[in-house]
Amino acid sequence: MWNRLDASNVQVGMLDDWLAQHDGVITRAQAGACGLSADAVDRLVRAGAWMKVHRGVYFVADRPFTTDARIRSAVWAAGTSAMLSGEAAAFWHGVISEPPSVIEVTGPRRGRSRAEGCRLRRRDVHSRDIIVRRGLRVTSLELSVLEAAVGKAHIMDRALQRHTDLERLKRAHARNPGRTGAQKAERLLKAAETGARSEGERLLVRELRARAVSGWVANYRWGGYELDIAFIVEMVAIEIDGWAFHTDHDAFQRDRTRQNALSQSWTVLRYTWLDLTERLEQVVAEIIATVNRIRCSQPR
Repeated sequence: MWNRLDASNVQVGMLDDWLAQHDGVITRAQAGACGLSADAVDRLVRAGAWMKVHRGVYFVADRPFTTDARIRSAVWAAGTSAMLSGEAAAFWHGVISEPPSVIEVTGPRRGRSRAEGCRLRRRDVHSRDIIVRRGLRVTSLELSVLEAAVGKAHIMDRALQRHTDLERLKRAHARNPGRTGAQKAERLLKAAETGARSEGERLLVRELRARAVSGWVANYRWGGYELDIAFIVEMVAIEIDGWAFHTDHDAFQRDRTRQNALSQSWTVLRYTWLDLTERLEQVVAEIIATVNRIRCSQPR
């Protein structure tokens, strides 16, 4: 289509390559760099070959409008100094497989970034945490994880298992002080450093006491094992894990052996630190329901 509209200027191979490598998304300025005039862009839109997604951002109509295309369009619409950030950036880095419903884009505190199809944050990001990945400006993997984990802590655990390490996360955190969610990220980093198992136990004990739930003891010894929390009469054992990235193969096998032994006599409920920090209400409700069900079934 474009070579018929403006054959004298368009570098057809360059334009085709650009569209193939950038999810079918192109800005007016990028089209110009490929030799396409402003009038030719307008004719392509009128002919239905290109769709205007945002101001100055277009999508070629001969392919599906993918999640990557939606994200790329939103970032490019925000301006050349904008970058993808937060949970959407964690998705772009491949840390999580499900894209968020809201695309977060960050622009400099002083600049002309605008929000179209995204949530725009204005702040200054350390230069070491601004990178280009697949042709898109995006916060570094570590900063993306730190910011995404503020809303969904399991993202940090997943990143530590497969994508980065604690020291790199801590350095990115130190380079970008004062950002939204920095205090929670600090708590997550400290929890990850210690494994957080004991903190998870303290959270659950505090909640059980606050709700006046009775009949349990902490750190109960049975058959050579120490149960984190045990409802002795009902024989319900609560086991609490720390962060998954701390678990190596040997520890995993020991945990499975321990649980198999306990399960022969006890009803075992197992929770992670993330369960206790992100869905404590549901955890406590499940424990109470399990204990009550067993109490009702026991002979009087």
